Amino acid sequence: MQDIQSLMDREDATGLANLVKAREVSHSELLEAAIARLELVEPQLNAVAEKLYDTARKAPTFDGPFAGVPTLIKDLFSPLTEARMTSGSIALGEARPGLDDAVVSRLRTAGCQFIGTSTSPEFGTSYTTESTRFGATRNPWDTTRSAGGSSGGAAALVAARVVPFAHGNDGGGSLRVPASCCGVFGLKPSRGRMPSGPLIGEGWAGMGTPHAITLSVRDSAALLDVTAGADLGAPYAAPHQSIPFVDCLTRRPTRLRIAVIEHLAPWTSSAEALAAVRHTAQLCQELGHQVKQTTLPVNPLPVLDAMFDIIGASTRSYVDMLGKLRNQPVADEELEPRTRIILRERGAVSGARYADGVASLHALGRDLARFLCDYDLILTPTLTREPPRIGTLDAFDDRLDLATLIEHFHSYSPFTSLFNASGQPAMSVPLYWSPNGLPIGSHFAARFGEEGTLLALAAQLEEAQPWRGRVPVVNALQR
Repeated sequence: MQDIQSLMDREDATGLANLVKAREVSHSELLEAAIARLELVEPQLNAVAEKLYDTARKAPTFDGPFAGVPTLIKDLFSPLTEARMTSGSIALGEARPGLDDAVVSRLRTAGCQFIGTSTSPEFGTSYTTESTRFGATRNPWDTTRSAGGSSGGAAALVAARVVPFAHGNDGGGSLRVPASCCGVFGLKPSRGRMPSGPLIGEGWAGMGTPHAITLSVRDSAALLDVTAGADLGAPYAAPHQSIPFVDCLTRRPTRLRIAVIEHLAPWTSSAEALAAVRHTAQLCQELGHQVKQTTLPVNPLPVLDAMFDIIGASTRSYVDMLGKLRNQPVADEELEPRTRIILRERGAVSGARYADGVASLHALGRDLARFLCDYDLILTPTLTREPPRIGTLDAFDDRLDLATLIEHFHSYSPFTSLFNASGQPAMSVPLYWSPNGLPIGSHFAARFGEEGTLLALAAQLEEAQPWRGRVPVVNALQR
């Protein structure tokens, strides 16, 4: 076990799978090592929704590209046959859908071993992973701080070196925000790049998409290669990728034109966030890319208004469906204040208003596509400030209004949701730590369908300024 732990200390998922293929380690050895690592840090992080150790030990093994690699599935709209699915809410009780989400099925076929599910805030509508059901998931760099949301459990466990990657999903920044908070890599694919079935036709009118939080860029690319592609009956698909995503990593990007956006009115970025984005802009310039500071021709407030029309209607539909499935309507007291606010103000929008919201998202996509005729990438801070303390970002009661909720959340993360609305791929790259020792990610967005450009640049940045050696206070590394 000592040798296995040493291997897990230094290898990413691709490296571990290669060792399994070479018969240098076994599936069971990796599984038990990951379980030991999880048990070591979980009391401090509270990042697991359900442990699946026994079912993982009994599960058949597959010899796919990620054979033997242990991981966790996010407990949010992503059913896993052997697990309950709570979506972070007490309202779902012990519901067990008894089937695999399409991405989960592809990860299983690729050889992954599922040791548990990771925490999420209720219905994924918060930028911090704190819920009545599970409590607060804590940041491994400082356990008084938020791990981000909504894939906070995934990010905390990857940052703490429990597993090299963890599944997540992103409807407004839910991969990139926790990746920034926890100092790891988070990529949101283009709309339609990933499957969403069988339970969901599209998440939040196409704003939501699954993928993963990873330590290495190559794992993110390799995971795309085994999970991307529309599932049967999908309403639409992203442009075809002509080469494997991992091949993009070896193609040094040509001189990229990068638009640097430091603020998005009416909100401003803190000194720490500005230091992070300026550091990254300087690094890009040193790597030979053309960097230009400019402004984004977008007013985020109407965009967010349209997004919450869609989120509110979708949440109402989900809660109503849940009530039908359990033969008992969901009572207000079963839901968290944030959810009650969203349902009260946007849960009964008309079909016409919902259609207007979708049209607004499509208009934003066209505006940003025109902006990117002059640039290859957009660079912004992922977040406007350091990870906040537990209990401060989502401190709502249902007497507050939606405008207050939007101000509270989106003054913290004004950029990420724009690219869910537009459908563009985007990523958070860990290149800067504040004087307080807290990570602040740099956020890049590319043209629709151009994940390859993001991955090529991310690999170049990772080579120029490796982040793997920066380890948080709470970690599972071998002592």
